[in-house]
Amino acid sequence: MSFLDNLKKAAGNLVQKVSEDSQDFVFETIPTTLEELKARPEADQKNPFGVAALLVVALNIYPANQEESFRMMEFLNGPNGFSGYDKSFMKDRFQQNGDSTPRSYFHGTTPANSYEPSEPYTVTVKTTPHSHDMGEGYITLYLTSSGADSIRPVSFRNQASTGKWFIHSDSWHGLLAGIRKPANEDPWA
Repeated sequence: MSFLDNLKKAAGNLVQKVSEDSQDFVFETIPTTLEELKARPEADQKNPFGVAALLVVALNIYPANQEESFRMMEFLNGPNGFSGYDKSFMKDRFQQNGDSTPRSYFHGTTPANSYEPSEPYTVTVKTTPHSHDMGEGYITLYLTSSGADSIRPVSFRNQASTGKWFIHSDSWHGLLAGIRKPANEDPWA
């Protein structure tokens, strides 16, 4: 086998490995309180993919119950806490972009259906070849918004003493960036 053949084989294995690093999380119902969120198996925070799925849930709770959403975010942020700045940032993004953005991470949503998710509610979290660029103890995971052209990153940090994964810094902010207008808000739809 030639050098180029070996490279092609290695690249093929890498593509296969990366495509396998995708996890779906299914919610029959959306947890609406921190206690309900903590009852989910992902709340043990041993799997960063699960923490990312719970982050989507926490962001989706905001329009109905801001304080409960903040409590969920505090839990998912762990030692980082959830600051007044973070709360203000969320408030500003929801005022600016509405509540469609966090819903757009669920399966079945499109601008045409005004980002109404299909049930059961499913979130896919995936890696890319750059997911481990931050070094040991960190991972960047990616979520697909049906209203955006590219996947959106969020980073997590492992707490060595507990093995738990927490949102790293303000990396979640990009999940609330604007998306295409839902049909019910678009005069050109």
